[in-house]
Amino acid sequence: MNLTSFKVAFFLAYRQVKRSNIWTTILIVFVMMLTFLNLVVISGILVGLIQGSEEAFRTRYAGDVIISKLIEKPFIERTTDITNALDTMPEVKEYTTRYLQGGSVEANYKNSIRKDNEIKVAAGGQFAGINPEKEDRLFGLSGYVIEGQYLSNDDYDVIMLGANLLYKYTPIDSPSFRPLRDVEPGSKVRVTLGTTTREMIVKGIIKTKSGELDQRVYINAGQLRQMIGRDDFNVNEIAVVVNKDVQPEVVRDKLLAEGFGEHAKIQKWSEAIPQFLDQIKTTFALLGNLIGSIGIIVASITIFIVIFVNIVTRRKFIGILKGIGITPETIEISYVFQSIFYAVVGSAFGMGIVFFILKPFIAAHPIDFPFSDGILVATLGGTLIRALVLLIATILAGYIPARIIVRKNTLDAILGR
Repeated sequence: MNLTSFKVAFFLAYRQVKRSNIWTTILIVFVMMLTFLNLVVISGILVGLIQGSEEAFRTRYAGDVIISKLIEKPFIERTTDITNALDTMPEVKEYTTRYLQGGSVEANYKNSIRKDNEIKVAAGGQFAGINPEKEDRLFGLSGYVIEGQYLSNDDYDVIMLGANLLYKYTPIDSPSFRPLRDVEPGSKVRVTLGTTTREMIVKGIIKTKSGELDQRVYINAGQLRQMIGRDDFNVNEIAVVVNKDVQPEVVRDKLLAEGFGEHAKIQKWSEAIPQFLDQIKTTFALLGNLIGSIGIIVASITIFIVIFVNIVTRRKFIGILKGIGITPETIEISYVFQSIFYAVVGSAFGMGIVFFILKPFIAAHPIDFPFSDGILVATLGGTLIRALVLLIATILAGYIPARIIVRKNTLDAILGR
């Protein structure tokens, strides 16, 4: 086909769209827009559900670089040397240290009478000895206290519980996991750390939607060290926050270059994310694409029917066009241009809704999933690829019925046979 044929095809398409029923055009564009949103938004929310968990992992727990003990060691050796090195790095904004120790919390122990062969009902968990002010300054933990109050540096014989340790927030009955019942701020509980047992008061309940944090018991670092008999300053975790525009790997690589990798596991936050989260993200992305592909099929069928009915009702006109010398290919391309119009306009409206309405709104008001603050993940590149897929499917849906009808005998078309 030459340029003139394309110009004629474009003119025929423009004339057809301009003279068609305005409500029919709006309806078709609306269907294409919904198909585009179905293709982008569902996949984006499913992936965003997991990405919200990853973001919580970074902004509420790990920071930009997380330093943890080696598997075969009880703590981070040469902790003081590592913290001194962090103090001299201009890339580091601030860091916080944590002591970790396994223990248990028992509730209602004063009112329960156990027989000799009964096992006490206590929630096992990891105790985190923290500097409350530093943790709050770096990660804003006080903003995630859902009951009671956040810890202060002066608290003694006071703990803060992660929400996952309470039956109220994790209603699970399992022999391997026994969440605490009837516990709220002000409740007295019995805490056991190794051979040390103390009665403590629950000051608050925290829910960050980061599994690592919501399964911990929080206590001031000084008291935890006292209870477990630690007289050194070797901690179990160091969370590092770097300055703006500094890549986490810069700090990680500097620490590794100084040989600290022999005494601790040093990772940027994305390396420390549990592998199953990446697997779930991949699965959700595939699921979203599958659901979106069903929408593409529906939209393609819609375009096919609209074009087919349009051509059938205009067979006589098409026969006349062929009779005056317009080639079948030109007529077919005119209907392809119509399909492109519907797909492009529908996708343009869809992109506008995604990037100017949905994405900013959900970023400001994350979707409240039980284990994540869900966001909408939609990149310009990925969105354009989906728009291209929709465009190709629509072009095929417009071309096939046009070819079927236009290739019929010209005289039969003019006479309506």
